[in-house]
Amino acid sequence: MGLGAGGLLAHQSKGGTSVDNAMDVQLPLKTFRDMKAEAKGCIECHAKKTPGIVADWKMSRHAHAGVSCIDCHGVTRDSPMLTRDGHEGSKVPISVLVSTNTCGKCHEKETIEFRHSGHARGAVQVWSKASMRDLMEMVEGRGHPDLKHAPEATGCIQCHGSIIKLDKNRRPTPETWPTYGIGTAFPDGSVGNCASCHSAHKFSLAEARKPAACASCHLGPDHPDIEIYNNSMHGHIFNAEGNQWNFDAAPGTWKVPDFRAPTCATCHMSGNSKSAVTHNVSRRLKWNLFLPLSELRTGGYETASDAYKNGYQLTKGNPLAGNPKGPEAARAEMKAGCIDCHNSTHIDNFFVMADKNILLYNEYWKEAVKMKEELAKKHLLGKDMWADDFQNIMYHLWHHEGRRMRQGGIMGGPDYSHWHGVFEIQQDIRKLRKIYAKRLKTNQIED
Repeated sequence: MGLGAGGLLAHQSKGGTSVDNAMDVQLPLKTFRDMKAEAKGCIECHAKKTPGIVADWKMSRHAHAGVSCIDCHGVTRDSPMLTRDGHEGSKVPISVLVSTNTCGKCHEKETIEFRHSGHARGAVQVWSKASMRDLMEMVEGRGHPDLKHAPEATGCIQCHGSIIKLDKNRRPTPETWPTYGIGTAFPDGSVGNCASCHSAHKFSLAEARKPAACASCHLGPDHPDIEIYNNSMHGHIFNAEGNQWNFDAAPGTWKVPDFRAPTCATCHMSGNSKSAVTHNVSRRLKWNLFLPLSELRTGGYETASDAYKNGYQLTKGNPLAGNPKGPEAARAEMKAGCIDCHNSTHIDNFFVMADKNILLYNEYWKEAVKMKEELAKKHLLGKDMWADDFQNIMYHLWHHEGRRMRQGGIMGGPDYSHWHGVFEIQQDIRKLRKIYAKRLKTNQIED
């Protein structure tokens, strides 16, 4: 158990034995740990065919603990995950897919916490909405019989997750895999993708603690969280000196002075005086800010797995992942991470104004909804929401400007709270008022 990466794998070279160059595929590879022959065969073969995979595994904690390829990829012949019944001479049935059910065999606590988080519902948020499916396939994909799945396969599912399907040869289909989507649904019925944050096959803890782990999905016009972070003082400090911080501390011990400012993981996952380390990234969130109207996260929702079994339809409960003790407990746990560096007045004042900024957004949204409802009663809304100026502007007020305003305010990103947020929202509401007044006056939808 104490052997380093070099003690696991070595190859014979002309000058003797090198212990750190598994990438040299021209020379025979030896495995010294007491692994089963099938496991050794996987490592030795893949060191030649996919040396990058073996190099990543070699540097992982899995390798140090003797966890082999078969421990994660081996399945039974009757498993819905089976993709190859024997592979390259091996007798072990395997799956190219590794689900959270597999990870949960060793990481049960983390898997349970993840499944109660908003991350686990990533795919639900896409596939449960007919409007989103229509947008991806019929609007963006033009309803093309062969090309309509391209927008979702190259875009949406790479963050939100796919429903992985196997073809008649038991290979994952190109429309559904590969994906690093956080809420991916696997053929075994499990939901979630640990490799979204802990990239395969190294599964680095340090990697997941850095903002880049979150930045590949939390960016762009609708939720520019990495841009907001970079705009904040926290991001300024990280970008100035984060390469000097200690990201390798043991789980549960990572805290100041390992770092001088928080990263995403510090606030949402790391242990503090009121909360243990958690993989429920929603546990410390008081508000749900992805919804059109900001609502308190009250819990009591069904899990993503339940929704998946129901064809990705949310059928019960309140789908607002949060703290089981309520929104104020969530806020208290978030504040507990701030107190290491800030006094209580600083913290309290920040959140008072951030909450008011969220409530101000709600006022804009409620006005827009009131106008839309009246137009709908008079049949003055276009059937195609993407071609209707009123509905299109209202969508952007929520999905783009509204998220930027709220998330910028709660994460200390002033440019996103203001110029990319509320300033654009007040422009949106003026445009909506003009369209609303004209339609009521003329009793028709403008060309």
